[in-house]
Amino acid sequence: MAQHITSENFKEFAQSGKPSVLDFWATWCGPCKRVAPIIEELATEYEGRVNIGKCDVEEDEDLAMQFRVSSIPTIVFFNAQGEPVDRIVGALPKSALVQKIEALL
Repeated sequence: MAQHITSENFKEFAQSGKPSVLDFWATWCGPCKRVAPIIEELATEYEGRVNIGKCDVEEDEDLAMQFRVSSIPTIVFFNAQGEPVDRIVGALPKSALVQKIEALL
């Protein structure tokens, strides 16, 4: 299951020594609802190798602003040192997300 990420636990999430993927979303966002089950599948498939989390932009505007999220869904990819290295904006197929995750490993 994808972790619930906020400003309070973000540093621990991103700097765990593993690559991380963070989905910025909102409950009212249609494309976000299409991406949500894919994010959960990826969290299961990559458990133990990649941290996968979700940040509700309405609950944590600060974290969304920190990463300049202006459209959702936005998925940010972090290397093992916690540095953002890539992002996807919009609802893309699972294969596109897998490709980005595999590039982190």
